Amino acid sequence: MPPDPAGVRFVGFRKTTDSSMLRFLSVLVAAATLLLLASCAARPLLSNVTISASELHSTGAGETVTISYTIGRPARVTVALIDPQGVRYTLRRDEPRAPSGEPYALRFDGTAPTEDPVLLRRSLPGGTYRLSVEAVGDDGERQVAEQTLTIIGQDAPLPLIENLVVAPATISPNADAIDDVAEITYQLPTTATVDIVLTAPDGVTTYPFVTAATERPELQKHVWNGRTVDGTLLPDGVYTFTIRAQDRFGNLVEQRGAITVAGGGQPEATITYSYMAPQSVMLGDVITVTMRVRNSGDVPIRTYGPPSGYEYDTDQVFSSVENGAYVVRSGGFWRVGVDWDANSGGAAKRYPYRWAVSPRPPEQWRVPFEEDLLMPGEEAEVVGRIRIRQPERRMGFYVGLIQDGVGFFQDRTGRTIITIGF
Repeated sequence: MPPDPAGVRFVGFRKTTDSSMLRFLSVLVAAATLLLLASCAARPLLSNVTISASELHSTGAGETVTISYTIGRPARVTVALIDPQGVRYTLRRDEPRAPSGEPYALRFDGTAPTEDPVLLRRSLPGGTYRLSVEAVGDDGERQVAEQTLTIIGQDAPLPLIENLVVAPATISPNADAIDDVAEITYQLPTTATVDIVLTAPDGVTTYPFVTAATERPELQKHVWNGRTVDGTLLPDGVYTFTIRAQDRFGNLVEQRGAITVAGGGQPEATITYSYMAPQSVMLGDVITVTMRVRNSGDVPIRTYGPPSGYEYDTDQVFSSVENGAYVVRSGGFWRVGVDWDANSGGAAKRYPYRWAVSPRPPEQWRVPFEEDLLMPGEEAEVVGRIRIRQPERRMGFYVGLIQDGVGFFQDRTGRTIITIGF
């Protein structure tokens, strides 16, 4: 029986190994290993160190030069520039490199990293530098090759982030007009590209806030409302913001700060009940509107007068009573209101009769200028009175829920027809 491909032959039902074939294979493997080791030992640790140009014009136009080198054995490589005074600017430090048939390439733009916590990268001053490429092999062998590079450029002011202020440092983004947003202000001495990133309390998750914004050398302001760029409200906690500014020469600076989010949430309220009576009156009579409003959100909502029980007549509006004490206020105060179909006023005149959504009875109010809170889950019963002086036969009244300066969250609900006699 002829031998099988593995050099094994069969005798009867026993399988025996050809010992001479095994010895031959062992010798062959050992020889190949010696040849490989000899080949690696013959290859230089560092070779073919070149630079694509002897000059680099650092003018902010994006010019670069390419530094190339070949590694013959596993090594760690350090690349640095050394100025005439011996100051060393390290571009790469102890980077692991494996042998490769192709040379390694490093594109150099005239900037180098620094150990300064504010100035992360800086453009190197003009002058002639020694380019040093150092390789240290796993066996401890060290080789260094040098080239000469001249940087032709101009000194430019660094894009510092000056007078950085955050106010307030703690915000409660719940639309109550009290510390809902934080203003981040600073000044740049030169035009720069700015990025601002927020880091979550876990120290890992990040949220972009400002991306690649070109800002001029002047006062800058960014307003953060506790939300991501797509409008998602972030949970309470301490957020770190990082501002980076880079000029056209590659200088890169960074500043950090913190903003605390506390008491954030989405305000929400609902009219759960409304009723108007009587529904047939004489001109000059009063109709009574009874409404219930529940805080259906997860944060308190702010409200202000007039209080429940306040009486209007159809010739008045909320902004004209009590010497203007109840005009629209900025900041998202909530009130419940009544309007009618034939009212020709625009948005500023809509719902001319408004009352606070306060759970307190009217006798506990100090009017005017009173403010109050409706807490989450709490419900307030509001009674409004309107004296009919409008010379119309029929008036279609309805109720609505208003957040000042924001909008009408419940509009034209609880419609009731009131007939008027003369």
